[in-house]
Amino acid sequence: RHRCCHKPTKIYDDSLQPCHKTEYLEKYPGYGNVCPPESCKPKAQFPQDQGTMDGISTFKSDYIPYDVKTPFRPQTEYRPKSGKIDLGTIYQRDYNPHKVGPVTLARPRERKHTSGAKVDTIPTYRDHYKLWKSQRTESCKVERPYEPPSEKFGNPSTFQDDYIPRQPNPPQSYKPCDAKPPEGPFDGNTIHRTAYVVHEIEPMFVRPKEEYKPNDQPFEDLTTHQRDFKGIPGEQAKSCKPESRKLGSDPFKGTTEFQDRYQPYLVTMPEFHKPREYVPPTDKMDLNSSNRLDYISHKPAPRAPIRPAPGRKTTGPFQGKTTTKEDFQPWSACPRGIIKKEPQIQKPTGRFSNLTTFRSHYIPHQANPPQSFKPAHTVGTAVPFKDEALYRTEYTPKKPEVCPGLHPDALGYVYINTDSQGHKFYRQVSPERSGSNCNPIPKEVAGVS
Repeated sequence: RHRCCHKPTKIYDDSLQPCHKTEYLEKYPGYGNVCPPESCKPKAQFPQDQGTMDGISTFKSDYIPYDVKTPFRPQTEYRPKSGKIDLGTIYQRDYNPHKVGPVTLARPRERKHTSGAKVDTIPTYRDHYKLWKSQRTESCKVERPYEPPSEKFGNPSTFQDDYIPRQPNPPQSYKPCDAKPPEGPFDGNTIHRTAYVVHEIEPMFVRPKEEYKPNDQPFEDLTTHQRDFKGIPGEQAKSCKPESRKLGSDPFKGTTEFQDRYQPYLVTMPEFHKPREYVPPTDKMDLNSSNRLDYISHKPAPRAPIRPAPGRKTTGPFQGKTTTKEDFQPWSACPRGIIKKEPQIQKPTGRFSNLTTFRSHYIPHQANPPQSFKPAHTVGTAVPFKDEALYRTEYTPKKPEVCPGLHPDALGYVYINTDSQGHKFYRQVSPERSGSNCNPIPKEVAGVS
């Protein structure tokens, strides 16, 4: 009944020695004297110089230039047209002048409903409000003069009773004792300075530069395509389209319900409205407007300059009096009075009584306990209660099985191996049987990983 909650992972393959073989070598071993295929990967060698590269490609050698002639259309010479340009428009030709009158307003005039009656400014609250005479409530408080206590307050607190004074113990100091500084000068030699051996640096190896030697052999410009290609005519590709087969007898006669029941109607051609022939007016058009006839041109006089003429200076004293200085009289400002109205209800002058309406009218009542709705004891106490159930009578206790993965040595299990999914397998050590020579192999048990 072992159940694994985690997902399978193949990282727990247990083996005595690490295996460096691949899955290909395990499943596909060698057969006889068959050698493995050689690798197509080129070896990492320095390429030797094979001469100068010819920059002529197949496209450059086989390309034949052609003379491309583009069609050229000669531009026609401009020739101005003879005759005058007609500047007349359809608006000037078909316009009929009409007399323009004032536009009547469609909006009615505003009517103001005014009356000469005086507005009554007294509100309804002030008209119907009536003052009531308020009665002062009597105080129910018993006035007692304050008498200070004559005896001394002698109630100690809990802290004063339970407090026991203790002498503080200072913590032990871990500070080292005052060590005397060493006498003499400071020795600054380290192990690195004493044990370091200075080595001479060898000169850096410089590789000599090889001289360029051109290759004597001709350049092989034959490609794989040029070498293996043969212009052999191939067969034409077959079409995947299905062959058109002639249909046999079909119950469909070729007529529809619309063709059987349709009745043709005679349709007449639509009549087109022939526009009237345009007759141009014979009279000459009067282009004079009311503005042209009634307008009287006036020659406006030049505007007089407001700036005073230059060179005009006053010799008299400067008059610093203004209208504000002569007519203004300072008034003595008085503080404005309070606009707030006096309250109509006078404030109480006596002492405040803290007796409320609830205190004066409250009558204390004795509370009755609520009635108990608990049912009476119907079963007699002498009869014993039968508390046996089917689960108690038919239940058979089972021995709980302990997983061998928790304490394998204490339960008599020996660890064997772990599979690729992470399950640990244990084997039970069975005791030797007396009187029998057969030792059965115990069954393997999976434990919790």
